[in-house]
Amino acid sequence: MTRLSICGVLAAGAEWVEFAVVRDTVGISDSVLSKHSRVLEDAGYLEVRKGAVGRRPRTWFRLTPKGRTAFTDHLTWLQNLAQAPDRPAPQDA
Repeated sequence: MTRLSICGVLAAGAEWVEFAVVRDTVGISDSVLSKHSRVLEDAGYLEVRKGAVGRRPRTWFRLTPKGRTAFTDHLTWLQNLAQAPDRPAPQDA
């Protein structure tokens, strides 16, 4: 759920979103965001840019086209699942 939330923030935000904004919006720690952003980056879903504002280091994220497509496809799948008719649980034989 954390990675989906990260992607949601990035999909809804500006093209580049600062690390602290993602962290605070999702409500996670620096270390959790670092871990999940690495997984998303390794999957090709997230692009990372590092730089500085004044003398302070900063990190920004954005979804790649592949990441944006995967996020949209996942949301569509979740919406279809939510709209599926209720099915009774299989009966034990």
